[in-house]
Amino acid sequence: MTSENPFKASWSRGGNLLCHGHWNISWQGRALELPEPRREKDMATNGIYSIIDPEDETYRDGLEEDEWIIENVEWLTDFFCDNAIPLETANYRWFFRAINPHDWRCTSCAGCM
Repeated sequence: MTSENPFKASWSRGGNLLCHGHWNISWQGRALELPEPRREKDMATNGIYSIIDPEDETYRDGLEEDEWIIENVEWLTDFFCDNAIPLETANYRWFFRAINPHDWRCTSCAGCM
């Protein structure tokens, strides 16, 4: 893999009410639109999702990189094909690594409390 991730990802909302946001994804600087069922949902990547105690393993949720790729390979392959992204293992890994730090869960912001 190259040293710089060709994907950039962010979640459109910060602070409270994360559940009202959407994914901003780009590939080599070109904006992409995720498929409708994925656009406004968490990605189920592994992390600790707690606003109260971000170190508390009790709040760890989601899949690690390899398991996540296997679980999501079908829709991700379609997404890559639709956007002329090469179907290379490195690109699946880069995608995961771009979204993982920005992933969230309902418990990530405490907006619903």
